[in-house]
Amino acid sequence: MLRIVSLAALVLALAPLMCAQPTPVDPKTKFEVDTVKLSGPLVPGTPCGIRPQPGGQVYAAQCLPVKVMLTAIYRLKPDQIIGGPAWLDSERYDVRGKAEKSSDGEDLHTMFKNLLADRFKLQVHFEKKAMSVYGLTVDKAGPKIKPHEASNGGDPWIDQAQSPFLHFKLTATFCPMEYFAWRLGQLVDRPIADMTNLKGGYDFTLEYTADLPPNIPENAQINGAPIDTSGPNIFTAVRQQLGLRLEPQKAPVQVMVIDHVEKPSGDN
Repeated sequence: MLRIVSLAALVLALAPLMCAQPTPVDPKTKFEVDTVKLSGPLVPGTPCGIRPQPGGQVYAAQCLPVKVMLTAIYRLKPDQIIGGPAWLDSERYDVRGKAEKSSDGEDLHTMFKNLLADRFKLQVHFEKKAMSVYGLTVDKAGPKIKPHEASNGGDPWIDQAQSPFLHFKLTATFCPMEYFAWRLGQLVDRPIADMTNLKGGYDFTLEYTADLPPNIPENAQINGAPIDTSGPNIFTAVRQQLGLRLEPQKAPVQVMVIDHVEKPSGDN
């Protein structure tokens, strides 16, 4: 049974495939100014996240561990990051970078990578390791997603909303399949490899019902009413609504190995 968690290609060889290399970051692409501070106490309602801000100049992370920032910036799952001290998972930071002028999303990503490398003395390399994944493929009936019109511009993004409990709606704008595969991988129990061969960005919505968390009994209620578990799970929704499929298999997956990192000095 496929297990969903919160927070068809050929089967490939099981042996890890090594391809260590320096982090591909352009050192000239940097923020004009940046700040790095330890976050204050985490209290209910504190907004935590990482994303570009409107205007294309600011990229900010709030009350997040460095490892979470790395998963977002490099589009990895936590188990694709190897090594590093325990504080990468436990200490939360507020990190903000401002570019000299408005920049596109990929340049802001590169700037944030350089910010982490500079302020945390971060050095990494990448390897490929065979892992259990879901391959994202096109259903035999063809995709049901709409190509984004180039005239609309903008950066790739997916908004996520939950209402009611367990019922999620993802709204994608200008979304490449590689980015969509990464976002989906945060919602299931293993990485997702894009095998669609679909190029460009797409606009679409995806609505699905998540599984009950293991600590909540099936007869639990909210405000005196049974929890609504109706609706398709994420695997069915991807097939029915988007014309795509998620198929379990083995494939070589990129993993990040942390060679060196230090706690930042200066603002914090």
